[in-house]
Amino acid sequence: MTARPVMLVAGEISGDMHAARLVRELRARRPDLAFFGIGGPALRQAGMETVADINEMAVLGVSEVLWKYFFFRNVFNRVLRLARERRPQAVILVDYPGFNLRLAKRLRAMGLKVLYYVCPQVWAWNRGRIPRMARDVDRLMAIFPFEKEVFSGSRLRVDFVGHPLRESADETLAEQAPDLPWQGSPRLAILPGSRRHEIRRILPPLWAAAGILARRNPGLGVIVATPSDDISRDVRRRIADLPPGPPRHAVISGCARQILRQADAALIASGTATLDAAFMRCPMVIAYRVSWLTYLPGRMLIRVPFLGMVNVLARRRICPEFIQHNARPGAIADAAEPLLSDTPERRTMLAELDKIVASLGPAGCAGRAADVVMEELA
Repeated sequence: MTARPVMLVAGEISGDMHAARLVRELRARRPDLAFFGIGGPALRQAGMETVADINEMAVLGVSEVLWKYFFFRNVFNRVLRLARERRPQAVILVDYPGFNLRLAKRLRAMGLKVLYYVCPQVWAWNRGRIPRMARDVDRLMAIFPFEKEVFSGSRLRVDFVGHPLRESADETLAEQAPDLPWQGSPRLAILPGSRRHEIRRILPPLWAAAGILARRNPGLGVIVATPSDDISRDVRRRIADLPPGPPRHAVISGCARQILRQADAALIASGTATLDAAFMRCPMVIAYRVSWLTYLPGRMLIRVPFLGMVNVLARRRICPEFIQHNARPGAIADAAEPLLSDTPERRTMLAELDKIVASLGPAGCAGRAADVVMEELA
């Protein structure tokens, strides 16, 4: 059987995981498809040949992109060279817009079919890219229901396939709850981000807020959730250098959803984790800090009133947000305290989170996305 090459480019951890499910669905339908491109451990496990790793590609903000400019230029040129040499049947780009939208233009100029899975958040911070996507992308597989409206009036065909977190959330809820090292009650989860540069800025106010909550609730048990053992070690070192926080705490890697499932409330860095908390029915307070060099131009570009995805989906503030200079420990603690017990604030937030989860559609996102890709390959 002659292999049919398909290029795939995912530049972040979440994209690696979502794309791996898609690759498995596609290989089940077409065993002759041979995937190559940029990815991480999940895509390699799904059988993809990676020519660059997501750990090298993950950056946040203008300053970090400039710092790694020559690295990105080399990877970009390498990917274009492989596309010219192998002539893939299709190219699947996964989010990661700063890199992938530039790549889409060049690949389309080569006459290649360009598909996009997980829409860049152009509706939030750069609507000027919408005509560009319509020109350079053949078909978009969107994971949020409102994204079809965003591209109405353009030539781009958009399919809402549902959200890829649904499957993994359902799997978590079906598992037996593990015995986690909660050292008290109520239970508070802290999710300070997945990257070191995020954690450096976001962990201190969340840790201090947890310390305030522990003084108000002496039995409070806290777990800090991290994506890996390496990040856990980094978090423990940072905590040791910070002023004292909650005395009953643990730092655990690799089971954030189970931690959220068992927590009464969470303090969360804005990002995909806010949706994980929604699926796990965990009330949350959202915080975020970046460098001022990143924040100031970003603030001018952002066109939505909220940063937390749960609030964007609700189109109103259902979870408190504390961004940049507003991410102060006292304010965060005040917002989180009513969520730790059975209060009207907690019940209202849970009802709103249930509505958000329902709007994201049923399980089977990767299968529906694979159906779209198969149509295009045909």
